[in-house]
Amino acid sequence: NVLSSGSQAFSVLNNADLKFPSIEDENGESVQLTHARYGRYMESTNRNVREQAFKGLYSVYDQFQNTMASTLSSHVKHSNLISDLRHFDSARHRALFSNSIDESVYDALLEAVNENLPLLHRYVSLRKKALKLDELRVYDMYVPMVEEIDMEFTIEEARDIIVDALKVLGEEYGSILNKAFTERWIDAVENEGKRSGAYSSGTYGTSPYILMSWQGTLDNVYTLAHELGHSVHSYFTRSNQPFIYGDYSIFLAEVASTTNENLLTDYLLKKYDDPKIQAYVINHFLDGVKGTIFRQTQFAQFEHLIHTADQNGTALTADFLNTEYFNLNKQYYGSEMTYDDEIKLEWSRIPHFYLNYYVYQYATGFSAASALAHKILNKEENAVENYLNYLKSGSSDYPIEVLKKAGVDMNTNQPTKDALKIFEERLSQLEAIINK
Repeated sequence: NVLSSGSQAFSVLNNADLKFPSIEDENGESVQLTHARYGRYMESTNRNVREQAFKGLYSVYDQFQNTMASTLSSHVKHSNLISDLRHFDSARHRALFSNSIDESVYDALLEAVNENLPLLHRYVSLRKKALKLDELRVYDMYVPMVEEIDMEFTIEEARDIIVDALKVLGEEYGSILNKAFTERWIDAVENEGKRSGAYSSGTYGTSPYILMSWQGTLDNVYTLAHELGHSVHSYFTRSNQPFIYGDYSIFLAEVASTTNENLLTDYLLKKYDDPKIQAYVINHFLDGVKGTIFRQTQFAQFEHLIHTADQNGTALTADFLNTEYFNLNKQYYGSEMTYDDEIKLEWSRIPHFYLNYYVYQYATGFSAASALAHKILNKEENAVENYLNYLKSGSSDYPIEVLKKAGVDMNTNQPTKDALKIFEERLSQLEAIINK
């Protein structure tokens, strides 16, 4: 407990003690800003609301930046100290060692993403044009850049779409997918006091269960497909592995869920030829890559930077962290963005920086999922069989080896480069639609 005091102090301060100001919402009403509401307001089509939320949130983190630097520095020092005492080369070496992942996997991810940052710069430029803004600011990065579509789905309609989209995975997968609906694995009814978000859970001796609140949007269809990916993965693993191997690491977890999303995107683009729907689906995909490959790799790069800096004797002061994080933002998002000074403080509110080299797995997971979906859609020999074997493997082998047997070698950065190639193709499609 003493050694994890930095992480604990951050958690209490961030989740319980910080109080944010009130802002004026879209209806002109005064509302208290909270962590949960911040995300919603950043997606508001009212730019003034977005700006108020952004500046209001960071005005509080600005007051506590030295405290936050102290908690993060304490955590990094603890991480480096334990790694040194246990004779690892670094904190990263220790974090990746438990899953037998070579540090070159991490470096390969950073290399592939940095090589392809011009694609993210193109995305930023398109967003600026689509939103018709003279200056694209940080708080403009989450508002939808295409028109909302007037489509509503019942959960039964969503089931039909998802089952149809995932037919490419074969009858065995489809039969388990049907179980999820016929055996009522899904609690989708909105209810007072119900936890927000979407989750797949369960134990070795039970069916998997999904918790979400159905609103009827296309995003909900994607969310359900995503969580079903986790649930079917869990079902296959627990049905084919003994208890000791009946779970899987986070390195593997997001692959199954994101493969479903990729297959759903391909299905929807073939099903609907309406340019508005096409634009919406493509935008959903691009935002997924932006948030999962680019943003999580940016976090991974910063996390490694601060661990290395501490290891080399650099003090992790607020000024140092602010400067490094601000420069990293400029590197990632390019010259088309106008950078508000507040973004330098974003490091101070990211809980994942206290999880020891965790976030890179979101980016590798998305990359592996893109590669596997591509193989499945192109009907490559044994692609479906290999994919199902991955779902059944649990933790019977190391994650890298499980994915290698499925047909994706994450020891190289080719899967990430291939995923970003698809991003480039879809970006070109959206550019063509918006430029019409």
